[in-house]
Amino acid sequence: MHKVIIIGSGCAGLTAAIYAARADLKPLVLDGYEPGGQLALTTEVENFPGFPEGILGPELIERTRKQAQRFGAEFRAGAVASVDLSKRPFTIAAGKETYESETLIVAAGASARMLGIESERNLLGHGVSTCATCDGAFFRNRDIIVVGGGDTAMEEATFLTKFAKKVMLVHRRSEFRASRIMLDRARANEKIQFMTPFEIAEVHDVTKKSVELVTLRNTETGKTETVATEGVFVAIGHDPNTKVFRGQLKMDENGYLITHDGPKTDVEGVFAAGDVQDHHYRQAITAAGSGCMAAIEVERFLSAAKS
Repeated sequence: MHKVIIIGSGCAGLTAAIYAARADLKPLVLDGYEPGGQLALTTEVENFPGFPEGILGPELIERTRKQAQRFGAEFRAGAVASVDLSKRPFTIAAGKETYESETLIVAAGASARMLGIESERNLLGHGVSTCATCDGAFFRNRDIIVVGGGDTAMEEATFLTKFAKKVMLVHRRSEFRASRIMLDRARANEKIQFMTPFEIAEVHDVTKKSVELVTLRNTETGKTETVATEGVFVAIGHDPNTKVFRGQLKMDENGYLITHDGPKTDVEGVFAAGDVQDHHYRQAITAAGSGCMAAIEVERFLSAAKS
């Protein structure tokens, strides 16, 4: 029987583990679907407080993990297959093991939707990004591409014009899902060039570990053309890793967990932190802050249950 189990090992889960371990709750952390979260897939992180020279994403994750281990947090590999939150203690199945816990912190994060081509995956963190706020400053005075047709794509393209020389907004359709105000704002920006109806067929050059060119395919004619660019920002949305909680925890139409009074879910003893419930900020520092909040609430919940 565990006092608290934390699902997810990104910034939210690891921060929760530090606070829970220092409170002598002996947390068990299940690495989850993406060990280390999205930071494990990034390169340089320049906006996390305390690192004036920047730090590599995987290194930041590894150092935070060691910090949690120092205070007694235990880690197990494997994605969660099922949970039973109908009664306490809660039951969590991961890999070949089944665990029981008095409380649960869900910090499973959200996965960025990708284009699904191999070169994109190989160049992620080497010119391909899913976060304009995180990586935009690395592309000062460069020509870059943003892929997408919704509000996120318009917002990221507009944001990136602060740094880039030119932003080419690539969308596979001629019409857009974005709201009128966001679309008009992007169209009014002289740095943004709309390229429709195109999709990215290939990103080059994997052998050089850098983005130099992309091959675009016209979705109506099938014809291809090559465009020079130094960065590709994929802005087609995120999917929260909440499938195993469907029907057990309240979530919005996109699958993000709904919380109240900070990290509390609609099930007593279950708390949520990080991108699994935050589709607005999606930053490492906000995820860490919510992980802290969740661990403090767990400690208070367990203390109240004793009294």
